[in-house]
Amino acid sequence: MEVIVEDGMEVRTPILWISFANPIGFIWILLCAMLVLLVRLQPFQLKRVNTEENLPVDGKVSIGENLDWAPARRRIFAAFQKFRCSLNHILFRGNDSGIKTEETYHVNSRGVELFTKSWLPGAGRPKALICLCHGYGDSVTFFLDGLARKLASAQYAVFGMDYEGFGLSSGLHGYINNFDSIVDDVIEHYSAVKEQPEFKGLPCFLFGESMGGAVALKVHLKRPNAWTGAILVAPMCKIAADMYPPWPVLQILKALVPLFPTWKLVPNKDVAGLAFRDVEKKKQTAYNVVGYGGRPRLKTALELVRVTDEIAANLHKVSLPLLILHGAADRITDPSISKALYELACSPDKTLHLYQDAWHCILEGESDENITQVIRDIVSWLDAHSIAEYTAR
Repeated sequence: MEVIVEDGMEVRTPILWISFANPIGFIWILLCAMLVLLVRLQPFQLKRVNTEENLPVDGKVSIGENLDWAPARRRIFAAFQKFRCSLNHILFRGNDSGIKTEETYHVNSRGVELFTKSWLPGAGRPKALICLCHGYGDSVTFFLDGLARKLASAQYAVFGMDYEGFGLSSGLHGYINNFDSIVDDVIEHYSAVKEQPEFKGLPCFLFGESMGGAVALKVHLKRPNAWTGAILVAPMCKIAADMYPPWPVLQILKALVPLFPTWKLVPNKDVAGLAFRDVEKKKQTAYNVVGYGGRPRLKTALELVRVTDEIAANLHKVSLPLLILHGAADRITDPSISKALYELACSPDKTLHLYQDAWHCILEGESDENITQVIRDIVSWLDAHSIAEYTAR
């Protein structure tokens, strides 16, 4: 209160005292300034996509920003499909003509329409099932599609799905309202795959890359005895320190969640620039047209912070056989947490590969030689554990 004397009478006038000495008031003024700025900027993030006008020109990809909903993402994906086949990336090269693929859309028990895909060996019984969990902003239709073909060529049956809000699945693009809903969707879909008569009795492995590593770990912690093992590539067990929001920013974002959960409010760095060491391979990420590359949505960012903190506190409960692969120079997900997972997991069967000087995308953004080595390490581990599972039975 400010006290003012008027004609001998005391009048108390409420004011908001703003100063650096009063942090609550200072935070409020920051919030107000941010809200004004966001209200002005947010509408300009919505642009229509016209697939005919946004085809590649001189090797450059240009698309509008409004791929918020699945119909637009599916249209633009169809328009760009033919260009992906011409990309010179090791994951897209090789003889995989005998592989049988199937793409489906189905509505799950939550009423969400999910895109799913399978890659099966051309002949013979698969050695095991591999269930993919893709990373943040990604899809199983681009680089993971190439990896799945490599694994199917090695005689594995591979299955993938786009989470709600990602890739070709329904939902607001890049929006995670509840991370546990993604985990439940993954459990539901892959449990159904494992129950198919032709796959019963086969070893079953989870494969999680980056945020998909967090998904895979949450799936395991929820169903500890359901899987033969897990392959975790640069798993997001904890966000790297220089990517983690500063404490004051985190508190402001938390205060804004109830008002603007879907808004793209969270500042982000050039993730592709930090993830791909090979410059030419980084350029090819532009053709992953249904990938989410915008600023993280508010609730999404806070869910990722919550889940990674939760996983980091429960590493000691991880009990299944593990193969952990991480770039030693990763600046997006912290390789030291992969070391901690390796040391703290109670599984007696665990392997850690740290690749010297490699960045975050060790399967997509390194040299051909290094990518080949990572794939070789994965297949070698799978072969050994698939045989061991058969022998144990």
